[in-house]
Amino acid sequence: MADALTTAHRFSLGHLTIIGTATPDLVRIAAATGYDFVSPRLMSAGLPGTDYTLSRNSGLFRQTRQALADTGIRIHDIELARIADGVDPSGYEADLAIGAELGARAVISSIWSSNRAAAVDDFGRLCRLAAQYGQTINLEFVPIATVATMADALAVIAEVNEPNARLMIDLHHVHRAHVGPEDLAGVPADLLEFVQVCDAPGAIPTDREEMTRIVREGREYLGEGGIDPAAMLRRLPDMVYALEIPNARYVREYGPEGHARRCLVSAREYLAREAGGVSSRRADAGELISTGDHIDRVG
Repeated sequence: MADALTTAHRFSLGHLTIIGTATPDLVRIAAATGYDFVSPRLMSAGLPGTDYTLSRNSGLFRQTRQALADTGIRIHDIELARIADGVDPSGYEADLAIGAELGARAVISSIWSSNRAAAVDDFGRLCRLAAQYGQTINLEFVPIATVATMADALAVIAEVNEPNARLMIDLHHVHRAHVGPEDLAGVPADLLEFVQVCDAPGAIPTDREEMTRIVREGREYLGEGGIDPAAMLRRLPDMVYALEIPNARYVREYGPEGHARRCLVSAREYLAREAGGVSSRRADAGELISTGDHIDRVG
């Protein structure tokens, strides 16, 4: 496998990065700051914060569709089709249909059910439902969920044996689940569509509440945490990098657009350094200026 860090990268702006931003504004910020795609949260059931479920908000849907048309930004993936007790996967059909209408071909799922047999059955049902819309279902292992490890997720995918079932890789969860770079290298490439990229504190908390806080608002720009993203990315094929870097302090300090821009600039700089490209120092907030869809460096 070629070193993915030697190739040109395409980036998507993950909604969790600036989760307080309405979906149409997320699209416009992604365009203004230079992303190739956007990864919105179109399904919010069971998740904290604002409900961005477009199937329940026709006005938000129209505004999102208009923002996509105005900017030319495309949706890469949507979230989150949770498999959980009391949740019928068929209830996601309206969300999948709207996602497909807006161009989404990948859907993120995770499993939180206490009944593994029922959860596997529900995941298979979700895959078959999404297949009707030409979509893949990307199962994310989350250390605070029921399917908590990569081995767990791969076992579920093997059991359902659906052609559109994929494995979702989030670098933060990889670190938390003690998955090594060599383990990533063993994942069949046809199970991987994209990767969620971030840095994060190297220390793994034992307190569930603190683990959850970092997942939702305490991740770091690439190269500023302790999880060695490059070591992981080198073992994965070249694919879209969805930047999911929620950090409440950075959003307060730089604003949603400023934080989104810094996520992308720092990722490009970090990957260029790690690939042996021209080294560029980390820019301070005052050293980034926006000119339309481009980012220029001063000084």
